[in-house]
Amino acid sequence: MNQVDNVFEGFAPAPAGFVCRSCGSSQLGVFLDLGLMPPSDALRRADQLALPEKKYPLRTALCRDCALVQITETVPPEELFSKDYVYYSSFSDALLAHSKANVENLIATRKLTSDSLVIELASNDGYLLQYYKNQGIPVQGIDPAEAQARTANERGIPTICDFFSHALGTRLRQEGRLADVVHGNNVLAHVADTNGFVAGIAQILKDTGVAVLEFPYLRDLVDKCEFDTIYHEHLCYFSVTALVPLFARHGLHLQDVKHVDIHGGSLRVYLGKQATASASVQAFLQAEKAAGLDQASYFAGFAERVVGVKHKLVTMLREFSKQGKRLAAYGAAAKGTIMLNYMGLGPDLIEFVVDRNVHKHGRYMPGVHIPIKPVETLLTEKPDYTLILPWNFKEEIYAQQAEYRARGGRFIVPIPTPELL
Repeated sequence: MNQVDNVFEGFAPAPAGFVCRSCGSSQLGVFLDLGLMPPSDALRRADQLALPEKKYPLRTALCRDCALVQITETVPPEELFSKDYVYYSSFSDALLAHSKANVENLIATRKLTSDSLVIELASNDGYLLQYYKNQGIPVQGIDPAEAQARTANERGIPTICDFFSHALGTRLRQEGRLADVVHGNNVLAHVADTNGFVAGIAQILKDTGVAVLEFPYLRDLVDKCEFDTIYHEHLCYFSVTALVPLFARHGLHLQDVKHVDIHGGSLRVYLGKQATASASVQAFLQAEKAAGLDQASYFAGFAERVVGVKHKLVTMLREFSKQGKRLAAYGAAAKGTIMLNYMGLGPDLIEFVVDRNVHKHGRYMPGVHIPIKPVETLLTEKPDYTLILPWNFKEEIYAQQAEYRARGGRFIVPIPTPELL
C-alpha cells in the first residue's frame, strides 16, 4: 500500500504485487507473521534430514475491499500435494462419523437415488463417498494425491487423480456429468485459483443441485487463537461476509449456513444456482458485522495473543523438563508442524510424536525433525506428558488413550490456552 490508511493502522503492508485472491484488490494489511515455515505435511525421511529444507514466509492478511483473510505466499500445489502426501482422512474416527452423518442427512433431504450423482472435490481415500456408494448412489471422486486416489479406486470409488479446476469442471459438464450434490470438505481454502475453483463448481452443479462445502471458520480461528490452523495449504480463511461476493461472482448463492464443531469450529455452507437463502445466512452476516469481521480492529492484538500462547506453553514444557519429566506429542498433523516450529520445540524437549497413520511412521516432523512413531509407543516409552497437536480431536484422543492415562500419563492441550487434561 502506498498510502497510510487508518483502516490498517498497525498492520504491515502486503508484499508488493500481491492482490486479493477473491476480488483482486491491492488493499491488504498483514496482521500476523509466523516467519519462515516448512510446508506442514512435508514429513522428512531419515535420508533427508541432512538435506536443505524448503521454508516459505507465512503471513496472514485482511483484504479491505471484500474482507477475505488470506496468506500472502503461494507454494506450488504440486509440492504440497505430491505423491509423497501422507494424509489419509480414514484414520480419524471422528471425521468418519461426522462425514457419515452429513451424507445420511443429504440422502434423506435431497431424496437421492441410484439416478443421482454425487461428486466430491478433494475426496482423499474415499472416506466420505463410501457412505453414498454403500447406499447405491453413484459417486465420483476427484483428488490430486496419487496414493489416496489409488486407494479410493481400489475400494470401488471411482476417482480422478487431478486438481479440480474450471477446466476440469467444464470437461465434466461437456460429458454430461452434472451433480445433484457436490462435496468440498477443507478444499476451497487450499486452491490458489479461488475464482476458478468456484467457477468449476458452477459448471458441474445441476440447476437444482447443491454444493456443500466445509472449512474452518475465521471467527473461531481468531476468537480461540487457533493460529496453528494457518499454514501454506490453507490459502484462505473464510467468513460468510467474504463468501457472498465470491460465490455471487459465479452465479452461485448461499442458501444455508451451519456452524459445526469439527476442526475447532467450521462452517458448512450450502450453495446453489437458486437465490433461496434461509434465515441463517442473514443471521451470520449480521453477527459478523456486529463483531467487526470486516474491520481491521477485530484482528488487532491477535499476534500478541499468539505470542502469549507461545510463552505459556514453552514455559510449561521447559519446567516439566527441568523436573526430569519426559515429554512426547500426539498427532503428526499439519497444525502440529506450525505449533512445533513456531514454538521452537525440537527433539531436545519433545522426544517423539505418535500417530495412528502408519504411512507417517519412521518419518520426521518438518523443520524440527522429531521422529514419528506408532501410538503404542506411549505405552512402551511411558512419557509423563504428551502434547496433543491436533487439539481439534482432543476428545477422541483422550478417550482412545485410557490405558496411557491409567498408567499416570497426562495430556497437554495448547489451544486456546495451554492446559493439562
